[in-house]
Amino acid sequence: MFDVNKIRSEFPILQTEVYGKPLVYADNAASTQKPIQVINSISELYSQHYGNIHRGVHYLSQKSTALYEGARETVRKFINADKLAEIVFVRGTTEGVNLVASSFLDPIFQPGDEILISEMEHHSNIIPWQMLAERKRAKLKIIPLLENGELNLSVLPDLLTEKVKLVAVSQMSNSLGTINDVSIIIDQAHGKGIPVLIDGAQSIAHMPIDVQAMDCDFFVFSGHKIYGPTGIGILFAKEQHLLSMQPYQGGGDMILSVSFEKTEYNEIPYKFEAGTPNIAGAIGLATALDYVSDLSITAIDAYEQELLRYATQQFTQIDGLRIIGNAPKKGSIISFVLEGIHPHDVGTIMDLEGVAVRTGHHCTQPVMDFYHVPATTRVSLSFYNTKAEIDAISSAIIKVKELMG
Repeated sequence: MFDVNKIRSEFPILQTEVYGKPLVYADNAASTQKPIQVINSISELYSQHYGNIHRGVHYLSQKSTALYEGARETVRKFINADKLAEIVFVRGTTEGVNLVASSFLDPIFQPGDEILISEMEHHSNIIPWQMLAERKRAKLKIIPLLENGELNLSVLPDLLTEKVKLVAVSQMSNSLGTINDVSIIIDQAHGKGIPVLIDGAQSIAHMPIDVQAMDCDFFVFSGHKIYGPTGIGILFAKEQHLLSMQPYQGGGDMILSVSFEKTEYNEIPYKFEAGTPNIAGAIGLATALDYVSDLSITAIDAYEQELLRYATQQFTQIDGLRIIGNAPKKGSIISFVLEGIHPHDVGTIMDLEGVAVRTGHHCTQPVMDFYHVPATTRVSLSFYNTKAEIDAISSAIIKVKELMG
């Protein structure tokens, strides 16, 4: 039984009142809230076990090291990576993408080469490739959007030319909710010997992830999108790629030996983890992944799909509301515009009703340009949301219409 009331009791912030009204938190695509188990794991580390990891011989260092490396194993199991060495701790999805751009693609990228991304990408999966392309006198190619928010994969065979050295696409759109069939992209790219990076920032919290079955070369996600802390994320990369890649940053912990003449780098994945890492973040992330696993990601997906259906039904009954993106396969995200009312005004008034939503371009300005809108209001739902809260969101939208005429 999926007991949403019990789940809600485990998220302290959900008991908050905003302007005297119960908080309705519907900004989960930006960042999820944290269960007490995650909060306690971080507090316990700092109050009972904290020491800097690796090489320390004292008890606290060894305890922290065991928890940190145990977190790596938790991540490996959660995404079903083949080897522990394929899990690299980073600050988040953005750093993971930048690491691949700098350490994998940059050394092999030549003038005239191409990177293939899609029109729905988050800026974090556009700008690093754009910067590299400008530096190397190369170019970006774009998989176009269709009006319903799906990618037009019919053009993929024509886009996958010998000039393409990497494909980088999101598994789930943060602004439209569209779930892309990445298996088609990966199969076709691999058929031409092209590696693929999957941006899993949104998908990680909403569906089972199996990187071996997916057969992606790289997979990146952020801890704060899946009920963990900020400042921690994961780059999965196939072992053969990590072995061939040069370090992204230099410093402590990514070395075996240093002299003024030569530095010998550490083994993978440590050669990509320079400096003192986010120890508490890694441990908090592992706790969050265990929490999600205990609930069952398939049960979470089923419940969130029920919420999505209910919210879509409720919102489509509101005059003047247009949902942006109606792909048949969606995660629990609804972006909309209200006729004649700017999304920032929508969000501000909804906030006064206790409803937290996100307004703006959601770091997907090309998507906004495609739909000819400056911004949208985005409702993004989690397994701790309820149908009663969706009713409250609908009432807040109606209040906006009443106040703004």
